[in-house]
Amino acid sequence: MTKLLLSLHVLASVLAIGPVTVAASMFPKALRHAHGDPGDRQALTNLRMLHRICRVYAAIGIAVPVFGFATAGSLGVLGSGWLITSILLTAAAAAILALLILPAQDRALATAQTRAAGSGPRSAYRLAMHTGVFNLLWATVTVLMIIRPGSTTGV
Repeated sequence: MTKLLLSLHVLASVLAIGPVTVAASMFPKALRHAHGDPGDRQALTNLRMLHRICRVYAAIGIAVPVFGFATAGSLGVLGSGWLITSILLTAAAAAILALLILPAQDRALATAQTRAAGSGPRSAYRLAMHTGVFNLLWATVTVLMIIRPGSTTGV
């Protein structure tokens, strides 16, 4: 059962978090492009698509901690320091996504759709910064999951 849970946890991580990190990373550049050429309908379509990917896969990404907790419980490592740190970093990444990135994408998309000028480049840079922090947190969690400091498995 542990192998199944671990497999589902890893698959959920790759299939849910991967698309969010890529789409969120692409969004600021697409936003700058959309504001640079307000008449480009394809740029607006790209923004909508990237935002939809982020929203949908963020919702699917809830499976990652669900399977993670189930796996940790079956392995008996719920009290391990590396896991607690990973949980806190995951919560921080989720908060950044839910409270900063997705709302900023909503606002940027609304601005781009009305062809309003002004907030494009500045909001794109701020969004890129938040996305970078989000991605860095996930990279750190991934490394902790692989290295598992204090692990007795020798891996």
